[in-house]
Amino acid sequence: MKIVAINGSPRGMGGTTGRLLEEVLAGAAESGAEVEIVSLSETPIKPCVACDACHRVGICSIKDEYETIKDKLVAADAFVFASPNYIFSVTAQMKCFFDRCNGLAHRTALEGKYAVVVETSGGGGDEEVLTYMQRIVNSVGAQCVGSIGSPGAGPRMFPDQEALFEKARALGRELCLCVGEKRAFPEQDGGRLAFRARMQYLVSMMGEYWPYEREFWANR
Repeated sequence: MKIVAINGSPRGMGGTTGRLLEEVLAGAAESGAEVEIVSLSETPIKPCVACDACHRVGICSIKDEYETIKDKLVAADAFVFASPNYIFSVTAQMKCFFDRCNGLAHRTALEGKYAVVVETSGGGGDEEVLTYMQRIVNSVGAQCVGSIGSPGAGPRMFPDQEALFEKARALGRELCLCVGEKRAFPEQDGGRLAFRARMQYLVSMMGEYWPYEREFWANR
């Protein structure tokens, strides 16, 4: 079982988000998963330029590591999105990555996969960012097993840290269980399937201009 974690913290694994992510991945590793971390601080992703190449030919025109990361997600059984809370949202690094995933969203290309989301903050507001990342998970077709977020209590420290870390490790183990059991999350189906239908309709409207995605949906 392969799990890929995308860490949007500018501090990489050396920050507070990295510390909480470590515990989630430790739980997954305990269950036998092979884990790989992609830190966007070390693998910078440039902003989307709206060239439509991903829709026309299926490959992004920007020369950076996005296509390599995309291939890792497609090949994985599950994934983790992790980001600090920066002004009520994810970091600029993570937002660039999400924007570049629009081809994956148009094809809901990660259907059948599972994910969890991880967030930390300076002083709260965790749920807003967790909910946003959960929505991204569903938009690319995957099912969200759960989330964990917390304000910090100093560099790489948290309030009630022992209990938080146990919860994080349990979430990692749960992610692996869901992959193994092919667990369903019917409460997410309404939103996921509505978004899928929306993307099918959008691609049908733009089919002449987006031949790659038109062919994808025709053959699905």
